[in-house]
Amino acid sequence: MPAYNEAENIEDTIKQWYSVIEKLSMRDISVKMVIANDGSNDNTYAIMEELMETYPLLAPIDKKNSGHGSTILYLYRYAIENRADYIFQTDSDGQTNPEEFWQMWDNREKYDFQIGNRVGRQDGRSRVFVARILRIVVWLIFHKWVTDANTPFRLMRSSKLQPILDVIPQDFFLCNVVISAIAVKWHYRIGWHKISFKPRQGGVNSINMNRIFGIGWKALGDFWKIDHNLKRHA
Repeated sequence: MPAYNEAENIEDTIKQWYSVIEKLSMRDISVKMVIANDGSNDNTYAIMEELMETYPLLAPIDKKNSGHGSTILYLYRYAIENRADYIFQTDSDGQTNPEEFWQMWDNREKYDFQIGNRVGRQDGRSRVFVARILRIVVWLIFHKWVTDANTPFRLMRSSKLQPILDVIPQDFFLCNVVISAIAVKWHYRIGWHKISFKPRQGGVNSINMNRIFGIGWKALGDFWKIDHNLKRHA
């Protein structure tokens, strides 16, 4: 999980998701809950440090602020460097449901990537609109229809994620979008699972609509460059 100014959410999020970590650990699976504090201005990281005694499989990381996408990429590379076989990513704002993780875990042998398809979203019409626009942009650039490209709820084989990371710039903001698009383009075995998506449980979202449109405009050029590189190295 990436975390930025999540002091209001982080403890409840850890409590909710730690039940998943414990169940996996009880099955003799080596597992860690890794949360990267992306240079928060509040006490998000201090709260995580205090919780480490209660939750021994919690592994908080403190890093300089680099943005949401860069932090996710940092975490993916961290997991691969630490020899993770599978990587599960979600956000730290309490919008996802831990119980819905198990439909992915139980099907991990069947798929290379499993990605949540957010149905009945409760995070506002503007966010739904942006997701639809992203789907169209991905189709225009990559010529692939991706069900829900930017979902922060995904289980991936590290061995399949690694080659995708090799073609993505380190500071790419919409990294999950392009990861999803490339996975579809490369014909990975992808499972889509319907998931719920709650309103943000506390705090303020750091991404407003003006910034979203700015990011989206920049993404058009970035997506084109990545697709061009894929064709060149095909």
